[in-house]
Formats: sequence, C-alpha cells, structure tokens
Amino acid sequence: MTTNNVIIAEQLTRKFGDFVAVDHISFSVARGEIFGFLGPNGSGKTTTIRMLLGLLHPTSGRAIVLGHDITRNADAVKRNVGYMSQKFSLYGDLRVIENLNFYGRAYGVWGRQLIARRQEVLELVELTGNERTITNNLAAGYKQRLALATAIIHSPPLVFLDEPTAGVDPVSRRDFWRLLYRLADAGTTIFVTTHYMDEAEQCHRLAFIHNGRIVAMGTPSEIKEQMHGHVIEIDCDDAGRAMQILRAMQNLDQVALYGTLIHVVVPQTTFAQTIREALQAERITIHHLTVIPPSLEDVFIARARM
Repeated sequence: MTTNNVIIAEQLTRKFGDFVAVDHISFSVARGEIFGFLGPNGSGKTTTIRMLLGLLHPTSGRAIVLGHDITRNADAVKRNVGYMSQKFSLYGDLRVIENLNFYGRAYGVWGRQLIARRQEVLELVELTGNERTITNNLAAGYKQRLALATAIIHSPPLVFLDEPTAGVDPVSRRDFWRLLYRLADAGTTIFVTTHYMDEAEQCHRLAFIHNGRIVAMGTPSEIKEQMHGHVIEIDCDDAGRAMQILRAMQNLDQVALYGTLIHVVVPQTTFAQTIREALQAERITIHHLTVIPPSLEDVFIARARM
C-alpha cells in the first residue's frame, strides 16, 4: 500500500446466494480526498461500504483500508474509521454533550482527552452553545452536524458518510459540505455517497456504480468528458407531450426531464434541427432549443442505461 492511498480495493466482490451485489470493483482513494460514490438504489453502494468497514466479508477480491486487510484485520479498521449513516441514529433523548460523551467513550476517548476533543468538534461543526440541548429538539441540519461530530470524535483519518444530507434543506446541505472541506483540508479522507448532483460536483473524484459494477470514475470534469453524444436542452410549453414525441423518434439515445426542461442525448448536433421540426409539426411552442455541455446527471443516466 502506498502512503498516499488510504483505501485500495482490488476485484472486490460480494454475492448473496446467486445475486451479485458488488461485482469485481477496483478503485483507490487518496489521503485527504473527498471521494464520491454514486449510484441508484440497489446498485451496491452500501454493501461496498459495509465491506470496507470490515462489517461484511467479501466473497472474493480484497481491500486494504488504512493499511489493514478488511478480512484479516477488520477490528483495526473499525477502530480507526468514522461512520455516519443515512438514517439519523443518535440518542434523541440525550443532550448534545451526552451523545458526544457516549460515542467518544465507545471509541476509547476518555477523561481530559474527551473534554478537549469534544470542544474541538463542537467548534468544527458550529454547535458551540448547544451542548445542553436535547438532541430531538435540534433542527434537521444541526442533527446532521451532531452526527458528523460523533463520527469524528476519535479523530479518525478516514470517515464514511452514507447519504449524510438526505432530507436536509439546501442551505444546511451547503453548510454541511463546507464542514467536509474543512475536514479534508486538515487531512481527513472522506468517502461519501450522495444522490445530489450538486454535491457530487464538489467531490475531488467520483465513482459511479450500477448493478454492482463501476461504470465511470474520475474527477467530475473527466467523467463529463466521457459522455458519448451531445446534449440538447429544450424548453417548451408542453413538456409531457414533447417527451412522448421525442421518445418515439429514432436515433435519440436518451430523453429525460429536468424540472420543466427536457434533455435529449443525440449522436450529432445536427439532430437539433430534426427535433425542432418534429416538435413544431405537432404545434408545440419551443422557447429555446440549444446544445449544452453535459451535466453529471446526464452522464450518470446515460451510464445507467448502457
């Protein structure tokens, strides 16, 4: 293992009976990196995390986490990583400080070290002044900050975050990611899953897993450059009917709705005129129709359909 990589997975595979949940995936994560692990529900994200945490043995392949083999030395992995689950799992009837004390001691942090570290994480996640607040009384965004604080109370060099901002408002999500960058700047490696493409854009590197296989990996810019075809964005007065017309046309690789806008992936930009004529023939008013750079969501939808 090189000193720069805190995770190395080689042909990592997990089967449940005949079902292959994770299928021979290989990747590495560098120290201090925010590594995004993306994919639809059921794609293998959580199974991969459970293996990397040493909670689930791989069927085949191997992974080294913080220098420890996840199969032969799982206890060492568990002691040295932090984990924050998608579902809020702290004790709601405890005060903020009591949750920190509980998780700190569970991770082996005691006495003066716990007092000092508790103050550090409260300041980091900007919860100072809320020490005596009952956890259930915190706003959703503050609960997520506390969950992060308990995950890093023992100063782990690597933190796993499984959809940490699910159900949190956009402002709180932005603030949470600001905290993640502060952690990464201080040298903490972050392995995060998310369904939000604006969050994926903030990762240093990404891997997209679909049906248990990694189908794209690289920086956000590199992944968008891997897009095959061109994206046409359409703003029209009857998106529902326009979608039906477009999906009935030949040679359109992908038709998807983004809010009130339609994105169409085509092999050549010359298809823009064909699309315009087809919609106008059905008396659909087009407000704009233009070729745009692909978004991460365009790439991932395309990869998922391959």
